[in-house]
Amino acid sequence: MPKLLGILLFVIGVYFLGQNIIIATSYSPYWWRDIPAAASVLTIMSGMLSLLFFRHIVGNLGWILLIIGVVLVFLSGGIMLKPTSLWEFFIAFAALAGGLQLITQGRIRL
Repeated sequence: MPKLLGILLFVIGVYFLGQNIIIATSYSPYWWRDIPAAASVLTIMSGMLSLLFFRHIVGNLGWILLIIGVVLVFLSGGIMLKPTSLWEFFIAFAALAGGLQLITQGRIRL
């Protein structure tokens, strides 16, 4: 039961943080403007696949690819962050931290 409540709290935290993130796409007549966007998708996918299926072979390469992919997402200009209130951030952070503690330890330590 605590793990199920932890997953629920984690999803609520992600929901509150995700409300203020806007992902936009745009059509560009020039092919070179879409390179960071395409590269970010490819590096994130390859990082996730290497972490899920080839962790013992590639080691930390998956994490490096994920970090490069996230940086490329922000460089492509496809992600915009709306202003968030301190109260929303506090709720999201508390839900994420509490959910992760319930998932990993089975109880919340303050």
